[in-house]
Amino acid sequence: ESLHSCLGLLGISAGSLLLAVHFYSSPRAAPLIPSTALGVLLLILSALLAYAGIRRSPRNASLLLSLCLTISAFWCGYGVTFILAGQGALGDAGDLRDAVVPGLATFTLALLLVAVVGLLCREPILALMSGATSLASAHDVATHHSHALGSSAVACNYLIVCLLGGYFALGRILYFLTKGKMALPGTDLAKKKGHEQTQAAGGSTNPFAATGLILNMLWAGVFGCRLLGITNKLFMGQVPWLWAAGIYQIGICILSYRAMDVLMATSFGFTSILKFAGGYCLLYPVWQPEEPSFPTPLLVVFSVLFAVLALFLSLRSPLDGLYLLVYVASCLALACHPRGFFAGGPQGVAVAVFVASALVALIHLYNVKAGARIPTGKGAVKALLAHSSFLKLREGPDLHAPYLGYSKYADAEALAFACSVLVSSALTAPGDPQAPLATVVIPWVVVAGGILKLLGGSVAFARGKTLESSAFILYAVMWIIWGLARYGGLYSATRSFHSAVGIAAFMLFNGFIVICTLFLNITWFFYSLTFMLVTLSFFLDAIRALPAGYDTAATLSFGLVSFYCFLSALSSGIFEGPCLPMGGPIVQLGGVGGTTSKCLHLPARKASSVKRIADILRSGGTCGIPTDTVYVLVAACNRPDAVEKAHRSKRQAQDRPMSLWISSLRQLEPAKHLFTPLLWDFMEAAWPSPISLVVPRGEWVDFLGMKDSAKYVGTPQSVAIRIPDCSVTTHLIDLVGPIVVTSANPTGEADTTHHNQVYAKLGDKVDAVLCDGPSPENIASTVVDCTKIDSGNIGFFRVGLIPKSQVLQILEQVQKK
Repeated sequence: ESLHSCLGLLGISAGSLLLAVHFYSSPRAAPLIPSTALGVLLLILSALLAYAGIRRSPRNASLLLSLCLTISAFWCGYGVTFILAGQGALGDAGDLRDAVVPGLATFTLALLLVAVVGLLCREPILALMSGATSLASAHDVATHHSHALGSSAVACNYLIVCLLGGYFALGRILYFLTKGKMALPGTDLAKKKGHEQTQAAGGSTNPFAATGLILNMLWAGVFGCRLLGITNKLFMGQVPWLWAAGIYQIGICILSYRAMDVLMATSFGFTSILKFAGGYCLLYPVWQPEEPSFPTPLLVVFSVLFAVLALFLSLRSPLDGLYLLVYVASCLALACHPRGFFAGGPQGVAVAVFVASALVALIHLYNVKAGARIPTGKGAVKALLAHSSFLKLREGPDLHAPYLGYSKYADAEALAFACSVLVSSALTAPGDPQAPLATVVIPWVVVAGGILKLLGGSVAFARGKTLESSAFILYAVMWIIWGLARYGGLYSATRSFHSAVGIAAFMLFNGFIVICTLFLNITWFFYSLTFMLVTLSFFLDAIRALPAGYDTAATLSFGLVSFYCFLSALSSGIFEGPCLPMGGPIVQLGGVGGTTSKCLHLPARKASSVKRIADILRSGGTCGIPTDTVYVLVAACNRPDAVEKAHRSKRQAQDRPMSLWISSLRQLEPAKHLFTPLLWDFMEAAWPSPISLVVPRGEWVDFLGMKDSAKYVGTPQSVAIRIPDCSVTTHLIDLVGPIVVTSANPTGEADTTHHNQVYAKLGDKVDAVLCDGPSPENIASTVVDCTKIDSGNIGFFRVGLIPKSQVLQILEQVQKK
C-alpha cells in the first residue's frame, strides 16, 4: 500500500514538473521539451499512474485511487494531443485550442470534485494536489482563449503540485529513517489506512465507479463544448480524448467486475461503445468528404438495452438507475438525427450527460470515502420488495459466487449477450453491400461484438465457465475478422472460395459448441444454434447463393435470443429464483448438472474451508487442493486407507510413484541425524519452492507416522519430498500433518490447472476440492535426484517450473557453505 501510494503521488509530481517546464518556457522561446517528447513522457507517466491506481487496494476505498486514475486518463489524452501537435497534425492555433480545451475543461471540474471531497474527508495533500492540477487546467483553458494571460500561471500551479510531492517524499523518507517514530502531517499512511478501513465499511461497494463517471463527463464534454460555443468545430483533434476515455472505460469495466458490481460494469461497457463510436465519427471525415450518418434502428435497440439496464440498476440503487436514463435520451437523440454527433440535439443531451455525470460522480466520491452519507435510495427498493413473495432481491457475500469454487470476477454474461444484440442490429442496418458501412462496422461490430465480447469470454473463463467462454471468444473472433474484412473491402472483393473456407471453419467450430450446449441448457442451445444460422447466411452470401430475406431473418432470430439471454442474466443476478430461467440441459448426463452427486467444492479464500478440508483428510478422505504449481490430489500420511484410496482413484502407474509433502523442516527435525549434512543443507536452501527432491529411503519415514501407507509412497529405494511455496497448502499441512501427494488427473492425462478440471476428472472419486480458480502456473514442479548428492552429483527426473541452472546454483552455494 505504501509503495503504490508513493508511486501515485510522486508520479503526479513528476508529470507536473514536466508540464511546469513546458509552460514556463514556451511563451518566450522554443519549448525546452519538444511537444512529441512531452507527449510520450506523459503517456509513460499515465501508465505508471494507472498501475498505482489499480494496485491501490480497493478494500481501503482510498481517494488516491480516483485521483491516480483520473489524472492518468487526463495525461493519456493530453499526451496524444501533444504528439499530434508535434507531428504537425494540428494545423494552426485554432485547431490546437479546439483539440485540447474540451479535455482541459472537463478535467478542471473533475479534479475540483476530487479536491472538494478531499477537503471534506480530511485528505489535505490529495485535496491540494488535485486542486492545484484543476487550477492549472483552468488557467490553460484561459490561455488558449486569451494569449495576454500568459502561461506562467499554469506553470506555477504545476509547480505547487511538485512542491506537495516533494513534501510527501520528505515525509516518507523521515518515516523510514526513524522507523515510524517521526512523520510529517498527512504522510503517515499507516494511520490513514486504518481510518479508511473503518470508513469504507458503510460506503460504496465499487470504488472505481466514480472514475467511470468522470470518463463519461469527458465524452459528454467534447460534444457539449461545441454546442456551448467553447470550441468552433468537431474534428479529429478531439479523438484522443474520446478514445482515451473509451480505453480507460473498458479498464474500469474490468475493475468493476473485480469489485463484484455487475450492473455498473455492464453500464460502463455500454458507454465505452459510445465513446469509440463518437471518436470514429470525428475521424471518419478525414478520408471521406461527407459526414457519417447514423443507423437509426441500431440506436433504438441500444436505447432499449440502456432502459432495461437502468430498470435493473434502479432496483439496487435508484440514483444510478435514473442516471442511466440520460443515456437512453442520448441514444434516442442520436437516432432522431441522421448527422449523429454533429447535430445540435445530441450535443444538447451531451450537456445533460455532463451535468448528471458530475453530480453522480461527486456523490460516489464522497460515499466511497465518507461511508455513504449521501442517500442514493439503496434501501427504498429493498424495503418495498421485503413483503413480496414473488420478487426477492439477492444479497449476501456469495452473491456472485460461481457454481464451483471461487472467482475474482463477477459474471459478465449480461454484457456479452447485450453485445450480441447490438451486432445483430448492426447487421440488419441498410447500406451498400459493395462498400463498408460507415458508422456500423468498426464501433458496433468490431468494438461491441469483438472486443467487449472477448472481455466477457475472458471473465467467463476466469469464473470456470469453459464452454461459455469458448463460445464468447469464438464469436468475438468471428465478428472482428468479418468486421475488418468488410470494412477493408476485402469481403466484397473476394466473396467466393477464400471467404467460404474461413466461414466454413467457424461453422465447424460452432457445430461442436452447439453439440456441447445440449448438455448445458436450452437457452444456450438456441443461442449457439441461431449464431450458426447467421454464419450460414455469411457462407451462402460468399458463394452467391443467399436467398432473399434469409440473412435478415437469421440475424433477427439471433438478436431476439440474445436479448432474452441478456434479460435472464440480469434477473438471475438481481433476484432470487429463476424469474427468466435458462432452462435445463436437453440431454441429461451424470456429473456436473446431472443426477450424480459429486464432492464438496470449497473456496480456498476462507479459513473455514481449509479447516473443513483438514477435517476430511484427518478422517480418512482424499481431496484436490491448489498448490504453487498445479492442482494435486492429497491424503493424510497417517491414514493408510486414504492413501490406498488415492492410489486406486488415480490408477497410479508404477513408474510415477506418489510423493510426500511437509510444511517445514521442523517436521523432519527428530530425524535430522538420518540425513547427511549436505542433503539437509540442500533441502533447507531449496525449500519452500516448486522443487521436489528424491532422497534415499530410510528410517526417517517412520518418524512421519506413515505406517502401512509407506508402501504406496515412492519406491523401495527412494522417496520424493517437497515443501510447497503456497500458504494455503502449508497451512493445511500444519493442520493435518505430512500428506501424500499425486497429480490431480488420471494417469497419462495433462496436469489440472483449474479446480473445475479436478471436479470433472476426479469429482466422483475424491471427497472434496479446495477451489482457488486458475492455478498460478501451468507447469509442474522440478524433480531432482538427490540419492547421490554426497558424491557431488544430482540428476533430474523432470525439469518443471524451476530450470536446471537455478537448482545447480543452489547446490553450488550449499557446497561452498
